[in-house]
Amino acid sequence: MSTKRLDHWLRDRAIAASADSTPIERSAASSLSMLDGFVTAIVVGPVSLSPPEWICSLLGVTPDAFNHNDEFAAIATTAIRFNLIGEALVQAHGRYEPPLTHADGVVDARPWCEGFYAAMKLRLLAWSLLMAQHSIEHGLLLPILFYCRDDKGRPLLLSTTPALAHEAWRDIRAVVPALRHFWKPSRYPRGA
Repeated sequence: MSTKRLDHWLRDRAIAASADSTPIERSAASSLSMLDGFVTAIVVGPVSLSPPEWICSLLGVTPDAFNHNDEFAAIATTAIRFNLIGEALVQAHGRYEPPLTHADGVVDARPWCEGFYAAMKLRLLAWSLLMAQHSIEHGLLLPILFYCRDDKGRPLLLSTTPALAHEAWRDIRAVVPALRHFWKPSRYPRGA
């Protein structure tokens, strides 16, 4: 499945899941941008998760989807995205360019950031060191959390600076490799 086809598949599933009469499980991503944000959080996050654990949540599929049905093409493409993001972060040497949505010439980081935050929520306790607002490391999440909302639709972060609202996305390219570097010692301990 191409990434363009995966994007359509995600959008179609999101529409079907929102219909009351459809028994489709809601996925964490409703677009390719959200999927990329989610997968990036899995790649750089504090703990390794088994593929079925995060892929099922991301795509809104059951573990049976790994058994060669129609949903397996989406799973395979997602696994390829996981590998590409991981390789890009290793080869980027501190540079990373998230695929943010562009609408009317304006960058919309919200879908990517919401995808990232959805992956964080799978193991929010593991991310707690960076969630503590008094911690200096909390700054690593600010450009991402700025675009996210809680379960009641309220912004996670409040900003009184209008310029921040338009420019916070620019820092995502720097904080993603920094997050990977931050979690690397705990995720991949020496001698383990």
